[in-house]
Amino acid sequence: MAASLLSLSSPNPSTNTRHLRQFSSHFKGNVATLKACPCPFTSTNLCHHKSKQRQPLLVLNSVASGVQLSPISNQNVRFRLDNLGPQPGSRKKSKRKGRGHAAGQGGSCGFGMRGQKSRSGPGVRRGFEGGQMPLYRRLPKLRGIAGGMSAGLPKYIPVNLKDLEDAGFQEGEEVSLESLKKRGLINPSGRERRLPLKILGDGELSVKLDIKARAFSAAAKEKLEAAGCSLTVLPGRKKWVKPSVAKNLARADEYFAKKRAAAAASADSPSS
Repeated sequence: MAASLLSLSSPNPSTNTRHLRQFSSHFKGNVATLKACPCPFTSTNLCHHKSKQRQPLLVLNSVASGVQLSPISNQNVRFRLDNLGPQPGSRKKSKRKGRGHAAGQGGSCGFGMRGQKSRSGPGVRRGFEGGQMPLYRRLPKLRGIAGGMSAGLPKYIPVNLKDLEDAGFQEGEEVSLESLKKRGLINPSGRERRLPLKILGDGELSVKLDIKARAFSAAAKEKLEAAGCSLTVLPGRKKWVKPSVAKNLARADEYFAKKRAAAAASADSPSS
């Protein structure tokens, strides 16, 4: 071994080649072919990992400003699958009931020892007060719509005189429920679609119109007659009755009509 090392240091290349061949090596060739050859492939760093830059956090005084942590970032953060998540504090774990005393609701799960409210099922109905008179029965009933009665429901679609003046009706035009719907002055819906029209006396009317409605208020009737308008009171819709009741009502109307005629004849005879 020492001889071989000495032979390497000698300047004779033949002896160097002869001694080098004695080594057991995987190198195939001689010292003459051992030289630096340029690699045709460009060097690529396959283990290059881009280090993630952490955003610095600024800790503020929570008493002075009410903000605990505020990230400082000069660039927009893109939403990705790895950074999506709820805001801190927006999600809270549900309380685990019946999972031991350490969970907080282990024994009776917050329903107490015994009683109807601790059993399974629908429980106590709304308004039940254990058998005593409940509150909704102790309070007195209210009149009208507040008490659930039909007395407080509207019976007409009201239209004031100022609304007719603003609608732009011309001289001699007809005013009815259909004409008001076409002009968009009223738009009844639901139950109001079956209600009749009533004219109220709020405002003034400067044109003569032919008004057809179910009812007129006293003030509206006075103002319309002073303006020269023609008023037509439409008949109401007759309520359905049984045929036997309708027959009795017809007989009653006939009877009272005869009595009125006889009274009028007796009233006219002394004067003659």
